[in-house]
Amino acid sequence: MLAIGGDELGNRVDGPGAAALPAFSRIARAQVYPTRPVRIIIGFAPGGQNDLPARPVAQSLSERLGQPFVIENRPGAGSNVATEAVARAAADGYTLLMINTTQAVNISLYDRLNFDFIRDIAPVAGIMLTSRPW
Repeated sequence: MLAIGGDELGNRVDGPGAAALPAFSRIARAQVYPTRPVRIIIGFAPGGQNDLPARPVAQSLSERLGQPFVIENRPGAGSNVATEAVARAAADGYTLLMINTTQAVNISLYDRLNFDFIRDIAPVAGIMLTSRPW
C-alpha cells in the first residue's frame, strides 16, 4: 500500500469556509499532478519485501505520469525511520510511503514513536494483496 503523510494532513475546513467551498469548486481548475519528481520511501533494504513490488510500480507511474517516481530505501528501527520521514514531510503527494503490516505492529511494539501512524499517514493506493499461509 502506498500512503501519504505530513504535518498538514489533519487540517480541514469547518464552519462558514466549508459552506463557501461548493461555490468555489465551479471555478477551480484541476492541477496537473505530478509537476516534479515523487519519492517513494521504503523502510527496508533494497531487494526486500517492499522494494521488489515498489520498483515496477514506480516505473509504471513514471511512464504514465511523465515524472520520475524515485525509490528511496531508508531501513532502520523496524521501518520507523522511513515512516517518520514521511510523517514529517509536507502532505503534498510528493512523498509516499510503501507500507505493510510492520507499521501496524510497530504501534504496539514501541513505547514512544515520533509520529502517530493513524493521524499522520493516510492510505493512497493498494499495491498488492498476499494470501495468508494459515
